Amino acid sequence: MAEVATESSKNAPTNGRGIPFAPFVDRVEDYVSSRSDVEGCLKNFQEMISKYQFMEGNTQRRAVGLRDKIPDIEKTLETVKFLSGREEDADPLESFFELNDTLYAKAEIQRTEEVYLWLGANVMLSYPLAEAETLLSSKLEAAQSSLENCDEDLDFLREQITTMEVATARVYNWDVNERRKEKAAGKGNGDDDAKAGPNG
Repeated sequence: MAEVATESSKNAPTNGRGIPFAPFVDRVEDYVSSRSDVEGCLKNFQEMISKYQFMEGNTQRRAVGLRDKIPDIEKTLETVKFLSGREEDADPLESFFELNDTLYAKAEIQRTEEVYLWLGANVMLSYPLAEAETLLSSKLEAAQSSLENCDEDLDFLREQITTMEVATARVYNWDVNERRKEKAAGKGNGDDDAKAGPNG
């Protein structure tokens, strides 16, 4: 019967990103038929908890990365919009750019029709201002959507971990109660044998 937990997890419905719902243990007897099944069932439940915790850790790291990335995209998009809005005869723009953490250089920026964007992996490409604004807007929208999904998944994963912890506790408590019943029954039989012994 311990295999029921594995089968139910394989066939379980999932959330929008394919993370399966944890099985809710209403009746322990649906998962274990005897105390011999308890160890396997608890092991399956613990494996499921570990998988949820692994997914939770990955999702948290992804969310942290997105929270760092979104402000950078917003600043870059704001700069591109500013450059797009400059007049044809605008004076050169004086600005400072970062060379390293503590060193900046002064530069004069002429009106331009293109910008260079870092795409990652040491790749930089030139884009017309209009295309750069479209690209950055789509990237910002995608990052914000991904962050919302991460936050939803984190809430979902915490709920599933709690559900599995409750299920584990129920199976464990059922095993303790069964052990007590067996002990009580064994003690009763032992008293009967003790009474019958001297007469035997």
